[in-house]
Amino acid sequence: MRVVVTGVNGQLGYDVVKELRKQGDEVIGLTRETLDLTEEDQVTKTIREIKPEAVIHCAAYTAVDLAEEEKDKALNVNTLATSYLAKVCAEIQAKMIYISTDYVFPGEGDKPYEVKDKVDPINWYGQTKYEGEQAVLRELNHYFIVRVTWVFGKNGNNFVKTMLRLSQERESLSVVADQIGSPTYTVDLAKCLAEIVKTDKYGIYHVTNEGFCSWYDFAMEIFRMSGRNVVVHPLTSEQFPSKAKRPKNCRLSKQKLTEEGFERLPSWQDALARYLEELKQ
Repeated sequence: MRVVVTGVNGQLGYDVVKELRKQGDEVIGLTRETLDLTEEDQVTKTIREIKPEAVIHCAAYTAVDLAEEEKDKALNVNTLATSYLAKVCAEIQAKMIYISTDYVFPGEGDKPYEVKDKVDPINWYGQTKYEGEQAVLRELNHYFIVRVTWVFGKNGNNFVKTMLRLSQERESLSVVADQIGSPTYTVDLAKCLAEIVKTDKYGIYHVTNEGFCSWYDFAMEIFRMSGRNVVVHPLTSEQFPSKAKRPKNCRLSKQKLTEEGFERLPSWQDALARYLEELKQ
């Protein structure tokens, strides 16, 4: 299969390219340097020339707090660029996977969100990703929207790397304990995306590693598995104020994956153990 992957320098894009190539697919990876996704003419021309059978759109503006200040920038990357890609995919009849986020939900309660639950973002990043979803729905009859949470991978910055770095600098840390979600390894996520894109089982999916935890639980497990001696203090969201409001319930239901016959991802603890091994290498 001939596949375009955007954002190949990011955590997810990097592993999606790796996985597709491993499966023998022809992959064209796009970076910010090779294509400005916010320029519609460039996007249309490039995708028309490449003529991919599928586009996996991993590129995104993900600085959640900064998005509250750089509203136009976040909107251009997360919403407008997505609509340009969706439009040209419709024109050349290519499949499209848009990577979205649990931040499209308000993050209330303690039940995992189903794919059809009402979206209502509580920060600008979530709003721009939601509007990206809307652009995909508007432009394409057939589409894949894949919502993910708490992503970590080798290529880029993430919570695991931050905790490992801080553990070398400090003896104690404070971590938020009332936001619950699923840490998700890009290697596992990439395998699932590579499988989904080769089917015609279109729709909205939630894809994360199995199990739920708080950021505090996640930090504790990182230190336990990596043998670091750090005292971790649990904080409430209110004790850790940030520019962008954070959802407390980031749990996503993976029922749709099961219904469509896709394999669920391993537990987040299993994923973390493999990731720490990958970092050692």
